[in-house]
Amino acid sequence: MGLTSALNTSLNGLSLNESTIDVLGNNIANAGTNGFKASTTRFQTQLSRTLSVGSRPTASAGGTNPRQVGLGASVSVISRDFTQGSISNSTSPSDLAIQGNGFFVLNGSNGIVYSRNGNFSLNSQAALVNDQGMFVQGYGVDNNFNLVTTQLTELHIPLGDLHVAQQTSSLSLQGSLFPKGTLSDRGTIATSENLRDNANALAPVTGATLLTDVRNSTTTTALFTDGQKINYSPLKGGRPIQPTEFEVTATSTLQNFLDYMNDSLAIQTQADDPTIPNDGSSTTVPPVTVAPGITLTAGGAIQIVGNAGAVNDIDTSNGDIKTPTGSVSITFTKNQEAVGEGTSTDFVLYDSLGQPINVRATASLESRSAGKTTYRWYVESVEDSRSDVAIATGTFDFNSDGVVSEGGKATFSLHRDDTAAVSPMQVTIDFTQISGIANGSGSTKLNLNSQDGSPPGTLQSFVIDESGVINGVFDNGIIRALGQITLARFSNPDGLVEDGSTTFKEGVSSGSPFYVAPSTFGVGSIRAGAIELSNTDIGKNLVDLIVASTNYRGNARVISSVQNLVDELLQLGR
Repeated sequence: MGLTSALNTSLNGLSLNESTIDVLGNNIANAGTNGFKASTTRFQTQLSRTLSVGSRPTASAGGTNPRQVGLGASVSVISRDFTQGSISNSTSPSDLAIQGNGFFVLNGSNGIVYSRNGNFSLNSQAALVNDQGMFVQGYGVDNNFNLVTTQLTELHIPLGDLHVAQQTSSLSLQGSLFPKGTLSDRGTIATSENLRDNANALAPVTGATLLTDVRNSTTTTALFTDGQKINYSPLKGGRPIQPTEFEVTATSTLQNFLDYMNDSLAIQTQADDPTIPNDGSSTTVPPVTVAPGITLTAGGAIQIVGNAGAVNDIDTSNGDIKTPTGSVSITFTKNQEAVGEGTSTDFVLYDSLGQPINVRATASLESRSAGKTTYRWYVESVEDSRSDVAIATGTFDFNSDGVVSEGGKATFSLHRDDTAAVSPMQVTIDFTQISGIANGSGSTKLNLNSQDGSPPGTLQSFVIDESGVINGVFDNGIIRALGQITLARFSNPDGLVEDGSTTFKEGVSSGSPFYVAPSTFGVGSIRAGAIELSNTDIGKNLVDLIVASTNYRGNARVISSVQNLVDELLQLGR
């Protein structure tokens, strides 16, 4: 019985050390495998053969201890070491390393698996995959590039195939405005010759006169014909305005044409802003008391009253009302020049499709008083889908230090109804970077400081930050989130079942996975352009291998000794 037990015990010892050598060999073989986690074999004793349980002490004897003979050992656990491996830099931005706890989530043909190996690349469909073609899982984005954190999905980085533009939502102007210049208290006043109504015995025209009945004193026929296409292109602020088109119909009235002229000249009226003052001139006879706009005099003349300020001065003359075959002969006389300190600037904004919108901003000195200087601003754009080129107006004040104190920000709308872009687009304009200190009128200037829109751009590259967010970089300077790497956390990582290819599956004792963003709820952060190496300790494993080999030889020597003893017993029967 004893010799047989010794054989079985030593046989267990051989088996145990074989397991240890297998585990150590696997560790050493995977010393160069990225993300590999080494394992350790731990033993436990088996039940012993009890020869005596011992006895209690008595008055005449001291008692005896149990007498037991061990029956060898068995494998208690093969435990995997999930401590952090060394992190090495990589040349690929898609290679990722986890600094801390957690596992990458991968989806393959056998379902969801988990891994510490972050060797990832983009496949032919721009999906982020590992070396075995498993899809990296994470949070995707909606059409507005907002993260959708309700479910996991494949992550795509379509380099060269994703295009995006950014609509302008805010802009800032900068510059310096002279506080002591001439006040803008007069606008342009221009009057046409008296016009007559062909259908009303040549009486002075009214707003209700059909455009096809309008004539002047030098012609015997109407100035306008049905179907005629007209554009009006005078000078404003010394520059030609960008003309818009007006088509004459059988029902077009003279008032329709006056509204078109007003819209083309971008004259801001008191209907646009009730705070716009009346023209302050007293140089005309009789004095002009009407507000800015285009009206008819009692004699049938077109009267143009422009906004105050030299930058709003209007120069219109015979021939400015053009047709495809010539021009409409209406003579204008300029009765008054617009005066007042001011300046203007042109810049480009972008709609939601990235299409450029040319905008002009103008500022003119409206008033000043003790400790305050007030400038009036105008914004206009011929590319607004409305007929009125005038977009918005308002005022801002400088205090005694030349700093904007009131009206520093305003919001205006740009309509893009004739395009597929978002309409209307709301734009906030910021005047707070403008200074009310300047050396003189020659130093008055205004220009665009910044705006947050951009033209169409193509995804050029990407960067993955510590929180796992994939930031796409477009060639127009825009950065958009394309998704976020998600990590899995387990209550008992040792309970995971190895699935090959440095991946693990959920085990019965691992607990359910908890999917979270990196750097939250106990999981580590992401390092992009890096990779986690194997955590195999070669030196320790080689030493353990020597110990296991020695133990194996020791158990084999026991078997050899038992064999010799059995041979001696057999010889006794001869």
